[in-house]
Amino acid sequence: MTSHIMPTYARQSVTFARGEGAWLWDTAGRRYLDSVAGIAVCNLGHAHPAVHEALCRQSKTLLHTSNLYGVELQSQLADKLIELSGMDNVFFSNSGAEANEAAIKIARKYGHQQGIENPVVLTMEKSFHGRTMGTLSATGNAKIKQGFTPLLAGFTHVPYNNIDAIETAIAADKNIVAILVEPVQGEGGVNIPAGDYLNQIRALCDRHNLLMMLDEIQTGAGRTGRFLAYQHNGILPDVCTMAKALGNGVPIGACLARGKAAEVLQAGNHGSTFGGNPLACSAALAVLETLTSGTLIADAQTKGARICQLFKDALTGNPHIVDIRHKGLMIGIELDRPCGELVGKALTQGLLINVTADNTIRLLPPLIIDDAQILTLTETLAALIQEFSRQ
Repeated sequence: MTSHIMPTYARQSVTFARGEGAWLWDTAGRRYLDSVAGIAVCNLGHAHPAVHEALCRQSKTLLHTSNLYGVELQSQLADKLIELSGMDNVFFSNSGAEANEAAIKIARKYGHQQGIENPVVLTMEKSFHGRTMGTLSATGNAKIKQGFTPLLAGFTHVPYNNIDAIETAIAADKNIVAILVEPVQGEGGVNIPAGDYLNQIRALCDRHNLLMMLDEIQTGAGRTGRFLAYQHNGILPDVCTMAKALGNGVPIGACLARGKAAEVLQAGNHGSTFGGNPLACSAALAVLETLTSGTLIADAQTKGARICQLFKDALTGNPHIVDIRHKGLMIGIELDRPCGELVGKALTQGLLINVTADNTIRLLPPLIIDDAQILTLTETLAALIQEFSRQ
């Protein structure tokens, strides 16, 4: 690794040269099963033909013109996202953090429109919304905030999956204008709330005239077995953010809005130089067409359930397993101790995994993972966990 890159990442000692489907090959030609998918980015796996063809085709005509002019592919992508989401309009950005910044700006301007001078957004403990100063302030994780104070005012954090705590916060602070929440907390440890949690938040927002804002950056684009995770609950948020898997590796983010939230931002209120440029939109359109033309999204539920069951069967009786949980192909194996060293151990066995919240193995395999690869994943990792537990 070059010494001229800022040391902001604790990188593994491997560099990848190419990928195909769920597999990656390093510069020495060794193959790895990718069960991280670029941190929930490559839902279609690596080098997917539809994405490859879209990028090649678009690169021959037009990469960028800016949002000073119309962008036809942007309009097509917006139409498709609205069709799939049930929302009203969309702002395009380059990343999830930027999509969440747009959501925060919508909330604040909405608050000012309601006559609230210092609007507050309620978010959850153990949440993760990004690393910009705005999204870092919204994030409910003290560890990643260290060294970056003073953070932005205007955020209140309450425990996740606790409706009573939300009600108490709303009663105590009349400046709260919005609730920003992840349908499943990814970085927080693959925390899955009660089945009616989002429904109860929707009801509270309706009762108190608040915006319900869902961060679907990790859960969106089919990861949980529906195009967007809130569709499991039969509700619609006022704002929904997406990124990660939307471009299958090409940077693109989206902030979708509905109803009263859809008209908050007007010309001059927000913008992005690269957001929604022709190249990124061509990739995203290819992703959406692929996801919706077959059974990949629906299969995520059955594949996730199978993976979890295989782990439960293999790890039965292991006293160090706290829980094995999933929402589609968003899987967490929680141990009773820090287990970060398993990432390196798995790497030596040709398997890419991730550990989050210190003690939870997070698996985010591509939606195209097949039965043989599922067996490789579960057998390899279960053996490593058993060995680790005996230490």
